[in-house]
Amino acid sequence: MTVYFIGAGPGAADLITVRGRDLLARCPVCLYPGSLTPPDLLAHCPPGARQVDTAGLNLDQIAAELVAAHEAGHDVARLCSGDPSIYSAVAEQMRRLDAAGVPYQVVPGVPAFAAAAAELGRELTVPAVGQSLVITRVQARSTAMPPGETLAAFAATGTTLAVHLAINRVEQVVEELLPHYGPDCPTAVVARASQADQQVLRGPLSDLATTVRGAGITRAAVIFVGRVLTADAFPDSFLYSTARERRP
Repeated sequence: MTVYFIGAGPGAADLITVRGRDLLARCPVCLYPGSLTPPDLLAHCPPGARQVDTAGLNLDQIAAELVAAHEAGHDVARLCSGDPSIYSAVAEQMRRLDAAGVPYQVVPGVPAFAAAAAELGRELTVPAVGQSLVITRVQARSTAMPPGETLAAFAATGTTLAVHLAINRVEQVVEELLPHYGPDCPTAVVARASQADQQVLRGPLSDLATTVRGAGITRAAVIFVGRVLTADAFPDSFLYSTARERRP
């Protein structure tokens, strides 16, 4: 049997990949992250599938479920919100499966920041304005950030930021970024991107905390900071330039 770590996307049931949906439809066991998984997505599970909500389980309990399914000869669809490559806690699950000799595969999904950018209708890499994106978070009750990976350090480069898991520390975000980006720097917040109750906020960095608190957003949000969010006077990309040599 195999454990499939499947990126379930940002929330909308139709943003899972075709590969992920097809695997979900044939696995007799499905582990999924509670409130982050839409019921419409679980409807793809085969009849009689064992569905386990992992919201109330710790890491060892989750690993035990995966190993037990392996011992029973069952494939497992392990749904992860967004994409497994970021903020999914997949690495430590893989480590336990390696120790137990349980095979696994990873199926990519649509990450929350990509879905949020789509809702904003913005490209995050704009010619001559911003060609890099830093995906990061802030320190809260979670695991400590590695040395050097601070908002201030990233902000010193002027790079566009996509800040996850920080909405309840929005005042800290503003305080650390203001000296580098300035009060008029464009920001945007997308909460529960792609879902029916999503919220989208836009405004300058100086107003970010007040706007977020006024909207009552407390979870499942991505904060974007950078000039690309409002850029319009920029050169065309070289990708489609008439000066570029093209081959049939």
